[in-house]
Amino acid sequence: MATPPSRWTIASRIAAGLLGGYAFTWGFIALGIGLLFAAQMEFHDAEALGYIVGFLVFLMAFLWAFSAASVKRVWLVLAGGGALMTSAASLVQHAIL
Repeated sequence: MATPPSRWTIASRIAAGLLGGYAFTWGFIALGIGLLFAAQMEFHDAEALGYIVGFLVFLMAFLWAFSAASVKRVWLVLAGGGALMTSAASLVQHAIL
């Protein structure tokens, strides 16, 4: 029989799902809007599409935070990936302007 997860592990997964998922989704939406606008899509259409897909991305990130084997990997992928995508979005947006 497996031992139940500690309170720290559960709290870390909840925080990773909420905070890391938010950071990942923020980066995804910002990068998506920037790339779609750079590809000549109207800004508000790109924004609406980014938010719609972003909702699904957040849901998947949140659920993955609880199903992944390693909490460290969850934090690395969600927070690190969000930071990388946000940086890439900043570069794309500066290239457009």
